[in-house]
Amino acid sequence: MALAIAGALLLPSCADSSILSIRSRSAPTEWKVAAVQHGQASWYGIRCNGGTRTASGERLSNAAATAAHKTLPMGTRVRVTNLSNGRTEVVRINDRGPFSKARVIDVTEGVAQRLGFRSRGVASVRVEVLKRAGD
Repeated sequence: MALAIAGALLLPSCADSSILSIRSRSAPTEWKVAAVQHGQASWYGIRCNGGTRTASGERLSNAAATAAHKTLPMGTRVRVTNLSNGRTEVVRINDRGPFSKARVIDVTEGVAQRLGFRSRGVASVRVEVLKRAGD
């Protein structure tokens, strides 16, 4: 037991400090808004997607902070704001859609739950395309 506790205490000191410093340097400290869209968002999940892979080839996860957009490049980060309650979440574009002209973005089921519109199915949203400051 004492050995396990000692090992757990020493583990963080064994981490490769170069990896930690790279991660901290590459993490954006500030984002700027490059573009804004307004419209309707809907959600999708494994049950209604017709498969478990996204257009980027990633496995679809209902809980992931990801979304589908018609034109934004894969990997783009966007801040989605539910205009009825002010809740926001930053998501990464990894899929294509929505396939309804009336909608601007499809978020995963988990994001819809966190934004407070899962039960309604759709919500009026603001989508802010984020860029790293200095890019």
